[in-house]
Amino acid sequence: MQDLTTGSLTRHLLKTTGFMLVTMVFQTLYFLIDLYWVGRLGKEAVAGVGIAGNLNFVTLAVTQMLSVGITTLVSHATGQKDHDRALLVFNQSQVLSMAVGVVFFFLMGYSLLTPLLLRTCGTSP
Repeated sequence: MQDLTTGSLTRHLLKTTGFMLVTMVFQTLYFLIDLYWVGRLGKEAVAGVGIAGNLNFVTLAVTQMLSVGITTLVSHATGQKDHDRALLVFNQSQVLSMAVGVVFFFLMGYSLLTPLLLRTCGTSP
C-alpha cells in the first residue's frame, strides 16, 4: 500500500488514473475502427454503429458509476472494520445492479418491440 498523502499530487493522479485512461482510449479506438470498416457499407450501417456506440458508452458510464461508488462504500466499511456494513452495502449493490439491469432491458425491449409490433400490424410509426 502506498501513502497518497505525501508527494506530488499530479504524480499520484497520473499513477492512479493511467489504467482508466488507457482503457478509455482503447474503447474509443474500438468504436472508431468499427466506424471505419462499416463506413464502406453505407450511411445506414454507419448510423447503426453510431447509435450502438453511443448506447455502449452510456452503458459503460452507468456501470462505472455503480462500480466506483460501490467499491468506495465497501472499502470504507472494510477499512473501519465494520464487516456487517460492508456485507450490507455489497448486498444492496447486487440488488441495485439487478434493478438497473431490469430497467435497461425493459427500456431496450420496449424500444425494439414497438416498431416491430407496428410493422407486424401493418401500420407505419
